[in-house]
Amino acid sequence: MACMKLGSKTDAFQRQGQAWFCTTGLPSDVVVEVGEMSFHLHKFPLLSRSGVMERLIAEASDEEEKCSICLPDIPGGAKTFELVAKFCYGVKLELTASNVVYLRCAAEHLEMTEEYGEGNLIVQTETFLNQVVLRNWKDSLRALQTCDDIISYADELNITKRCIESLAMKASTDPNLFGWPMMEHGGPMQSPGGSVLWNGISTGAKPKNTSSDWWYEDASNLSLPLYKRLISVMESRGIRQEIIAGSLTFYAKRYLPGLYRRQGANDSNSSTCLAPVASGAPLSEEDQKILLEEIDRLLPIQKGLVPTKFLFGLLRTAMILRASPSCISNFEKRIGLQLDKATLEDLLMPNFSYSMETLYNVDCVQRILEHFLAMDQITGGGSPCSADDGQIIGSPSLTPITMVAKLIDGYLAEVAPDVNLKLPKFQALAASVPDYARPLDDGLYRAIDIYLKSHPWLSESDREQLCRLMDCQKLSLEACTHAAQNERLPLRIVVQVLFFEQLQLRTSIAGCFLVSDNLDGSRQLRSGLTGSTEGGWASAVRENQVLKVGMDNMRMRVSELEKECSNMRQEIEKLGRVKGSSTWGNVSKKFGFKLKSQMCSAQEDSVSNQKNGSGKIEKLKGKAQEKHKS
Repeated sequence: MACMKLGSKTDAFQRQGQAWFCTTGLPSDVVVEVGEMSFHLHKFPLLSRSGVMERLIAEASDEEEKCSICLPDIPGGAKTFELVAKFCYGVKLELTASNVVYLRCAAEHLEMTEEYGEGNLIVQTETFLNQVVLRNWKDSLRALQTCDDIISYADELNITKRCIESLAMKASTDPNLFGWPMMEHGGPMQSPGGSVLWNGISTGAKPKNTSSDWWYEDASNLSLPLYKRLISVMESRGIRQEIIAGSLTFYAKRYLPGLYRRQGANDSNSSTCLAPVASGAPLSEEDQKILLEEIDRLLPIQKGLVPTKFLFGLLRTAMILRASPSCISNFEKRIGLQLDKATLEDLLMPNFSYSMETLYNVDCVQRILEHFLAMDQITGGGSPCSADDGQIIGSPSLTPITMVAKLIDGYLAEVAPDVNLKLPKFQALAASVPDYARPLDDGLYRAIDIYLKSHPWLSESDREQLCRLMDCQKLSLEACTHAAQNERLPLRIVVQVLFFEQLQLRTSIAGCFLVSDNLDGSRQLRSGLTGSTEGGWASAVRENQVLKVGMDNMRMRVSELEKECSNMRQEIEKLGRVKGSSTWGNVSKKFGFKLKSQMCSAQEDSVSNQKNGSGKIEKLKGKAQEKHKS
């Protein structure tokens, strides 16, 4: 820390309890009361340097021989007046970044101008402040911190503003260009030329490049009012938003213990861990609430500025501290902008309300999802359209919205076991995800199944209403197999699942025959060109055997499904609601089956393909034998 020496006389001040005495050999003729401390001094050194002391001494001397003066509001209190008294007596003292602001304000308060002596305290402190302190990052920071205690005096003299401007200028400029001696976590000092100093001697070695976050920890030592002013000036100087957001993140992590959350030992996101970065002074809950709301006002609402996990930490803390509704809403909007970067653990926020209707805050997740979908629509993330090749073509946000759909389905599965979760709330969250965002409905089916298992008292109509959220045509074969045997699903849904599963299997069988035909044709062509009839025949036999085994398995599965459909048909007929030979046709219409003709055509195609395939195999075998004999 830089310093400036003033005075030349040896120290002649002694303290006795709550009193200071000047041991110059002359009896004291004035007592100055500053707070609880009294200074027994002499009139002449004081009045020769201070206009205020001259007037007060003159007024007090008219009343009694030994005057007494009270200075209750001197900036810096008794400790600062002790240094002022030493300066008046010419005693040695040092100006530093820690005391220059106090002395500058006290000198102004006491009118210690050049009119009362050349090189008076105002000039000395101003010179040191401008030529030494404000040119150095560390000293500027320390001087700004001392402004907290006497902020009104410091603001009046523009000391606070000058310190902040100095810090903002240095933070917005690459420090590698100037080699400022910063508090770089104990880093080496640098010479004006930029080389590393060792015991004040230039080593010639160049220091490592400094990243843009080098000032974060230093700035976090400031009080909230001063920190806010520093950030505002930095923004006005055009510092990038991501750098400002990084500093706000650092500051929040230091003073908001509510941001902490359990972290697994194998957490892949350990780089964004919300553990405290420094041990700051603990704040009260009210101060934490004020800090949180100020961070909300300072943090830009922009995607990707801060990690999603950090935003969720701010949101949880805001809910715990009962922050203002606007503060909570703004954090939800920020999360909504980058919901595709969230994890399931982030979404599992406990319900901190007094009612405690549900274990997790489902309403908050619903609002966050709505913000994401609204922004997705604004940025052009509409419903995708189908291209000629059958692939999905949509907006660039299709991938993020698909990730969000998967995330919401996982969240629904986690909250589904909560017996207090009402059906309308579960349905609303599930239905908020657009249909095109889910390539498959397996995740939604899993969540619905868990909800039905945890809420066995639901009526049949409620079960059907809940199951209408999923599209049976978008279930995988594995999910269809599970759903066909799921006793918790309504009968109508099970029949639909069986129908579409059978349709998928028959389509797959037809596709396998088509592939078999193509393989046979290509194998014959290769066999004719190369003449390797034995190798071609053996290879064709092996491939046909593999296909035959696969076809047999598929036929067995189709047979099982047909038996299940037949049994369900008989059970429906027993209900007696529909009579006559048209029972199954009416039931099909009731369940909304519109693809019967497609299923029949697919079945006919598969049978014809099966016959053609077996005929082609025999034909290929005969040709191969004739060539072998010749």
